[in-house]
Amino acid sequence: MICCEGAGPAESSVPTAAVDPRTTARYFGIGLSALGAWWLIYRGLSPFAEWFTFSLLTLAPGSHLTSAVEFFVFESPKVLMLLTLVVFAVGIVRSFFTPERARRILAGKRESSGNVLASLLGVVTPFCSCSAVPLFIGFVASGVPLGVTFSFLVSAPMVNEIALVLLYALFGWKIAVLYAGTGLAIAMISGWVIGRLGMEKHVEEWVYAAPAGMDEGGEVPNVSWRDRVHFGLDSVRDIVGKVWPYVVAGIAVGAGIHGYVPENFMAGIMGAGAWWSVPLAVAVGIPIYSNAAGIIPVVQALLGKGAALGTVLAFMMSVIGLSLPEMIILRKVLKVRLIATFAGIVGVGILIVGYLFNALL
Repeated sequence: MICCEGAGPAESSVPTAAVDPRTTARYFGIGLSALGAWWLIYRGLSPFAEWFTFSLLTLAPGSHLTSAVEFFVFESPKVLMLLTLVVFAVGIVRSFFTPERARRILAGKRESSGNVLASLLGVVTPFCSCSAVPLFIGFVASGVPLGVTFSFLVSAPMVNEIALVLLYALFGWKIAVLYAGTGLAIAMISGWVIGRLGMEKHVEEWVYAAPAGMDEGGEVPNVSWRDRVHFGLDSVRDIVGKVWPYVVAGIAVGAGIHGYVPENFMAGIMGAGAWWSVPLAVAVGIPIYSNAAGIIPVVQALLGKGAALGTVLAFMMSVIGLSLPEMIILRKVLKVRLIATFAGIVGVGILIVGYLFNALL
């Protein structure tokens, strides 16, 4: 998992004085104008891709290269524009909500309700591989049950808001809802199972002795809308500035699949009829170093070439929910047996999702 969804500026913010209402109205006016310009550019991407491919490059219609180039020229700005808009909006939301607040909400909760709440909080809380260790330490030191902590750790990277919005924009609400529902179910059940196994002794001993940390940095009271807009812009600079090469690389892979892989070719490799396609997709996805924004264009291309939805969902979940870099980072606070148990339980959940959707859809 690429460290692309860091804590963000809201965590280090300080309260600021109230701003004149006219200033707030001006910011909203500028925002609406910018959104209108964004929409006009977005609507012009398809004609631009056709002009670039056929008029500027004079590529012949129907060739593999033409198909790949047109896909890349259209999808690159499309995904990056969607990503920028989503990250900006999420940056504003995160000015109201921080990981410290999530830690305080979960501390003291009963495990049954805690698994559900932790999974839901994981969707809206800043998280990446780099923040896995401090979040884990803070949760455990605050008395959050181990199973609840793992529900959060599974949900936060797997069911993130960027993936949801991009899936909705590219595939529609049904696939986005399927992805969110199954991801949350895996997070809840995985945390519940780990909590039942009583594996607290497989957490490194020094974690329990670590201080819980101060809460004062978790709230952002009295922050003006001007500052929240700056939070959103800072998030765009920080997140999009880090992940755009991986997004472009993912689109390039998707363009290659779109242009050169024959129609329905993937049906034989990743189709519903091949029993081994789901575990193969999971095994291939785990070592891939990517994030949701980078892998979704690949998912789009695979579905377009005949891959089964369940297999593709399993592939995507394994990439962003069971990434090898995250496992390596978590080794700082977890012993090998607990990491293996965590990966095994989540992996089984992803396999079940893959087979279930291949059978039903």
